[in-house]
Amino acid sequence: MIPARLTDCHRDTWQQQMVDAVTDPAELLDMLGLDPALLTPALAAAARFRLRVPRSFVRRMRRGDPHDPLLRQVLPVGEELRDADGYSADPLGEAAANPVPGLLRKYHGRALLVTTGACAVQCRYCFRREFPYDAQVSDGGRWHEALAAIAADRSIEEVILSGGDPLSLSNARLGALTDSLAPIPHVRRLRVHTRTPVVLPARVDEGFGHWLARLPWPVVVVVHANHAREIDDEVTDSLARVRAAGAHLLNQSVLLAGVNDSVDALASLSGALFDAGALPYYLHLLDRVRGASHFDVPEARARELVRGLAARLPGYLVPRLVREEAGAPGKTLLPLSTGSQTCKL
Repeated sequence: MIPARLTDCHRDTWQQQMVDAVTDPAELLDMLGLDPALLTPALAAAARFRLRVPRSFVRRMRRGDPHDPLLRQVLPVGEELRDADGYSADPLGEAAANPVPGLLRKYHGRALLVTTGACAVQCRYCFRREFPYDAQVSDGGRWHEALAAIAADRSIEEVILSGGDPLSLSNARLGALTDSLAPIPHVRRLRVHTRTPVVLPARVDEGFGHWLARLPWPVVVVVHANHAREIDDEVTDSLARVRAAGAHLLNQSVLLAGVNDSVDALASLSGALFDAGALPYYLHLLDRVRGASHFDVPEARARELVRGLAARLPGYLVPRLVREEAGAPGKTLLPLSTGSQTCKL
């Protein structure tokens, strides 16, 4: 039986749920009735990259199943401490694309604002698990240099709010940020990358809807779900509120061993996303960040999976298989046949 503390979490505000997130591996294992032998490696891995998971997300996990695909995304494990060739602290070369604090410039016409270092959940495969947030989003003069750089560069037509997770900020802080962007005439689109509506659906509250609805640009909200069981009724309701505020809704996933590396899992995810009003957009190969090698799915297997998905589903439910490479002018779209040429997005 699921502990009462889990079932009661929907009564709290989202801020309280953030504060009340599970951060102790022993508590998570106890909640799910898992083998205490998992605790020692979990503590060792959490010392390098801490555990954080909202109780609303834990409620969707299967008790007693150490291989649950939702649990696998958040539970620290001993494999994270293993060195692996080709894995690094900055797999996408973001340090070289950081002209001023809080701003990343990787692709033409787009700029990414690192709005915060906070996230509702710490995903074990996160490519920014070692990102130097303290140097990017300090409280003194927050965003000032990044906003000035955007205003000075007329080639920037789209601003992407990222982090961390921008929805970790209050509605007031989000409003202050977008109010500062609004006078910049060459900014034509806003994109918000967030996992919070999936792992903490209460965050999409009335105030957030008002913030979205009054923005002066077309807005794309890109959420992040990797498995169909992440999308329950509360998540569906949160995504409906995003759409009701006028935003376009897309999803990006990461292909993860032991989570969604089967045609059945990917097909179920695409169907659940569409039913919830989000189009499957990208399926990313794993970014090779240090500590995540146990999630890797070889590229040949990834192509095979997406070919199987394309044979089963209509085209609009098949996400584009992509890889991100340091220094590339865009994401690399991977063709489904090995003899075809790749292209940049």
